[in-house]
Amino acid sequence: MIRRKIEHKILQAKGKMPVVCITGPRQSGKTTLVKHLFPDYNYYNLEFPEHRQFAQSDANGLLKNTDDGIIIDEIQRVPELLSTIQYIADENKLNGKIIITGSQNILLMQSVSQTLAGRVALFTLLPFSVQELQGTGFEEKDYEDYMVKSFYPRIYDQNLNVNNWLQDYIQTYIERDVRLITAVKDLSLFSSFIRLCAGHTGQLVSYSTFSNNLGVDIKTVKAWMSVLETSFILFLQPPYYKNFNKRIIKSPRLFFYDTGLACNLLGITSKNELFSHYLKGGLFESFIISELHKYIFNHKLSAKIYFFRDSNGNEIDAIMETPGLLKAIEIKSGKTIIPDFFKSFGYFDKLFKEVPAEKYLIYGGDHFQDRSAATVMGWKYLTRVFEGV
Repeated sequence: MIRRKIEHKILQAKGKMPVVCITGPRQSGKTTLVKHLFPDYNYYNLEFPEHRQFAQSDANGLLKNTDDGIIIDEIQRVPELLSTIQYIADENKLNGKIIITGSQNILLMQSVSQTLAGRVALFTLLPFSVQELQGTGFEEKDYEDYMVKSFYPRIYDQNLNVNNWLQDYIQTYIERDVRLITAVKDLSLFSSFIRLCAGHTGQLVSYSTFSNNLGVDIKTVKAWMSVLETSFILFLQPPYYKNFNKRIIKSPRLFFYDTGLACNLLGITSKNELFSHYLKGGLFESFIISELHKYIFNHKLSAKIYFFRDSNGNEIDAIMETPGLLKAIEIKSGKTIIPDFFKSFGYFDKLFKEVPAEKYLIYGGDHFQDRSAATVMGWKYLTRVFEGV
């Protein structure tokens, strides 16, 4: 079993909070993780009709043995169970005896935050990170191999055909989860929407463009985008526009949590096809920013990732806001460092000259260098961005 970086934080929380909640996309390894960390706990998966019926008809009976520990998987299937969990947690006053997981972020988090406020430790588990695969038999030399292969654990555990599995994943997701989250009448049109999103990886979101291409109204586009965010398919990177009077672009940028999934949707099935693809740069940005998010989630850091762009085209790929410090990050897929890579840092220096800041260039090569313009790090070193956080 490949150990997950988030384990330590979950075990810490177990001793401090009555309930531990782990969300993340389907097949990110939540069930494997909780069974590994809590092998003696009673286990219920609410995807199973028998377990779901038990939870719906006799919540008190399901939760009567929480002193021995209980894992409730896919709790979003019976959200009303959270009220009983709240009561049991308050009555028993025992920490770390109730572990819940779910595959829907926004809907589940709203219910959990409202019902279990002050009683729950929240975690997000994404698929494997580069850091987690280092030193294993699955470590790759080139980032393109990771980007095409995907990071979903089952692919590695079962040595599956990547493209077949990802196609099945999308199909199952559309047929099952989309129906659960929202009333999508035309699933084939929603499938086209997902592929259109993949074609906009790394780009500014224009809801009107999506609306025109699909023939649906902007309200529907926004609702569908929210569905993909809710189930951890993609995320929107917000712009950084605090305290500026200039004409700042305020539309978010679109990225996929898993570049393998994005590549599959784009018809990219091999490293060679990725080399020449027009979206290689955007996919590499998606890969790097997703890895940064994984580190933040796995270590429960107080950090947020933005981007900056003004109407004149001045842009910074990522601005990471940490307590008392900004980190400016440029992301380049090229494997040879050229002067043009540093161009944005000059603009950043002028714009943020009175703000404590650090500058990093993450690129597709292998070197780690301290330069006057920025700290240069190959993609394998990207976690060093978090040193001191």
